[in-house]
Amino acid sequence: MNGRVLLVEDDMWRAELELERLRRAGFEVVHAAHAQSAITKIDDAKPDAIIADVLLSGATVMALLHELQSYPDTKDIPVVVYTDVSDSLSLDNLKPYGVQRIVDKTTMGADALVVALRGVLA
Repeated sequence: MNGRVLLVEDDMWRAELELERLRRAGFEVVHAAHAQSAITKIDDAKPDAIIADVLLSGATVMALLHELQSYPDTKDIPVVVYTDVSDSLSLDNLKPYGVQRIVDKTTMGADALVVALRGVLA
């Protein structure tokens, strides 16, 4: 087992695809469809890392990142964000929110999230 991961993705097709890839790579994965359900699932799942789409229905990932930083037991969970708008994001600006990697959905390979997770959990 490579660790517990929370995948926050509102596109069900993309979520199912990434859930399968992550599970095949040996991760225990829990899925949340939006930021609010992610906050609830974090307490139960106690993830070692979080992968989150930036543009979620309802609230963006920033609401989740702010919430994570509000609590001592969640502020150190490493976050990988993946998005279609990666060129408009700065890792330097997101690092204070626990973001350790930005993955571009438009150019990512099949194993990009696995590689990113292994990098932040090493």
